[in-house]
Amino acid sequence: MSFWLGVLGGILPMVSLFAIWGALLSGERSLGGLDWAQMRAYLLVTFGTGSLLAAYGDFRMANRILDGRVALDLVKPVDYQRSRFAEALGGVGMELLSVGLVTCGVVIITGPVLVPHGVQALLFLAAMASVIPLKFGIMYLTCTLCFYTQNYVGLFWARETISALLSGALVPIALLPGWLQAVSGVLPFASVVSTPALIYVGAVSGFHAVQLILVQVLWTVALWFAARLAWRFAIRRLTVHGG
Repeated sequence: MSFWLGVLGGILPMVSLFAIWGALLSGERSLGGLDWAQMRAYLLVTFGTGSLLAAYGDFRMANRILDGRVALDLVKPVDYQRSRFAEALGGVGMELLSVGLVTCGVVIITGPVLVPHGVQALLFLAAMASVIPLKFGIMYLTCTLCFYTQNYVGLFWARETISALLSGALVPIALLPGWLQAVSGVLPFASVVSTPALIYVGAVSGFHAVQLILVQVLWTVALWFAARLAWRFAIRRLTVHGG
């Protein structure tokens, strides 16, 4: 029942977003270089990328750091970062199923959406393959900050707000002011949402799409090793039973 309520909870907001953007893009209008057909697909891809790793539960990692239970994880003969990544991958199957059901429900209610073919479809799949490790790197680094704080809620909402704005999840990056577009261009958030979404709708293709995928890969590697380095320093701040 919880799963199906989650699916329903995904369908209703998407239908509402379609209604809002449909009004903004009525007729032959376009915004941010996207017409109505492209925007519908863009919104669905945005929902899909946002749903991935939702089952991982970064609050679990954060709470174990805050109350000191992470000490029990550290004595296990496994790499902590790789273990958390394995946990994240464990929920991807159900997340993909949920995304698929929500997409089907939205399509049934609002009509068919664009589907990439051939090389463009392969480029989209390559872009989506980097989304999970990218999101994990950002979430892991955020949780690491719990060694320096006494609460995770503020960190979580700060990350979600910044990510939504600079990733293209709230609105396409092309609609942001020029200085915000420049900021998003030097941060990893756009690689999580904007890159796969723009490739899916065909707004970028060919060599430009390959360049964006390479940027995703570079950010994945950079965040992985940045997280390992941050962990080495943060672990010195571990507090267990007040000491």
